[in-house]
Amino acid sequence: MANSEKRQRKQVRVLIVDDSALVRQALVSSFALMPWLEVVGQAKDGLEAIQAIRKSKPDVVTLDIRMPKMNGFEVLKAIKTRQLSCTTIVLSVIPDEIYRKKCFEAGANYVFDKTTEFEDVLNLLRRL
Repeated sequence: MANSEKRQRKQVRVLIVDDSALVRQALVSSFALMPWLEVVGQAKDGLEAIQAIRKSKPDVVTLDIRMPKMNGFEVLKAIKTRQLSCTTIVLSVIPDEIYRKKCFEAGANYVFDKTTEFEDVLNLLRRL
């Protein structure tokens, strides 16, 4: 990519939501390699996620499903109900097709298995 293209690329604001500090840190480290991504916050549960979405207004939210206080399905439904504008990427360890369908029905834009499809997530973020 030419330098002029890099300068013209829009900054993508990302909020990372996962109850695992290790997963959050891995995402922050991976996203740091993409200069057009700006991590605007992190949340360790669903309640923090909703507050952070309202406050930081991210373009993209990476979202785990199994979390305390408010699970990812509830967060997806709250995003839709409250008309919060962001692209949602579910990162989960449950690759079951029925589970993926349930995520999409709840409002997810994308669903990936975080153990086997992480490179696909990075490729998606490159395209945004």
